[in-house]
Amino acid sequence: MERLIIKKLLAWKNSKYRKPLILKGVRQVGKTWLLKEFGKRYYENTAYFNFDENEEYKQFFETTKDVERILQNLTLASGQKITPENTLIIFDEVQESPKVINAMKYFCENAPQYHVACAGSLLGIALAKPASFPVGKVDFLEVNPMSFTEFLLANGDANLVEYLQSVDVLEPLPDAFFNPLYEKLKMYYVTGGMPEAVEMWTKERSVDLMQAALSNILAAYERDFAKHPDVKEFPKISMLWKSIPSQLARENKKFIYKVVKEGARAREYEDALQWLVDAGLVKKIYRSTSPGLPIAAYDDVSAFKIYLADVGLLRRLALLAPTAFGEGNRLFTEFKGALSENYVLEAISPQFEAVPRYWSQSNPPYEVDFIIQRENDIIPVEVKAEANTEARSLKKYKEKFGDKVKLRVRFSLDNLKLNGDLLNIPLFLADETDRLIGLALNNLQKQANC
Repeated sequence: MERLIIKKLLAWKNSKYRKPLILKGVRQVGKTWLLKEFGKRYYENTAYFNFDENEEYKQFFETTKDVERILQNLTLASGQKITPENTLIIFDEVQESPKVINAMKYFCENAPQYHVACAGSLLGIALAKPASFPVGKVDFLEVNPMSFTEFLLANGDANLVEYLQSVDVLEPLPDAFFNPLYEKLKMYYVTGGMPEAVEMWTKERSVDLMQAALSNILAAYERDFAKHPDVKEFPKISMLWKSIPSQLARENKKFIYKVVKEGARAREYEDALQWLVDAGLVKKIYRSTSPGLPIAAYDDVSAFKIYLADVGLLRRLALLAPTAFGEGNRLFTEFKGALSENYVLEAISPQFEAVPRYWSQSNPPYEVDFIIQRENDIIPVEVKAEANTEARSLKKYKEKFGDKVKLRVRFSLDNLKLNGDLLNIPLFLADETDRLIGLALNNLQKQANC
């Protein structure tokens, strides 16, 4: 399968400012496969060291900080060839080895000629610990679940990908493209972007194997909950995790602790929730009070929504059967369009530097699903799971904040169009959001200059 992040890995390899790389991402998102595939394509050889399978390797980092000596010991112990520039050195499952992570400082300072990449499950948890960390001595790269674009490539639909990436006019797409993309997006909602689940569908065409793959991933995550250093937190993490579909099924998706357990309070559960955030399993989106810069300055930290790392895992966790694929728009509309919101958040997050927020007001109630910061513009985004939709909340947002709003974006099952300052993007074009917003802003600027 093709992963587009390989382009970023290649840029890292070729950079004269290259530092040891730490690859982050949830368990089973494909970090190890990605690094091995990258090594196979772009290096003469790959030296792979797994600190879970071979715990004795950790000792080499405990007895010395001399990089050459560490590599000599690893070479002798494993029989793997390591040469500067030509070998990709992969340190896998490093989350339990703080000395290995700390050693990246010495690789950076004393041996920059070696190309080193680290990966591991729950690495986000390890990096959140206040242990000695090589600040400023490593590069980071986040591996997300496969995007809809990558799903299409895996499914043999490179022609559709080429078309999506060529759209450069904000006008309706022909049915010959719109209809198949709509159908394939439904299948993506079913499989999600975890590589094993995608493979079971695109290669084997087996719904049962795909369901089993997702179930196994969820089971692995739940086993990971027990790795929290405080045993008392395990049941809290589990309850929080299982409450996510219920949280998202509500009209107002603001996170409510009482949905987790009757009488639950924030102070009892906030550590457990932070563990899920650090692990990368959930995304936490704060409420924004105003469209100002920087976006983080206007966070209401008492109000937030949470989403899962992957839309397919959310569908499986919610026990929504794959048969919904054949039931019209049901996948898009089920539990208040939560799958669509989760999908859009996954698609837009890698495209913008700042984490998206959301906006809401009560009395009367309005909610804009996401607020994104694109360069120096704050853009409200609404997700509608149907066609022929109104944008009530976007309209209210415009009334309230007036001149601060250059452009409003709505994702829906309607076709592509720019109507005044309202850009409607079909859900299947979400991976092209940044580029389409750029086109819309250029169009509005030209109109203003006329």
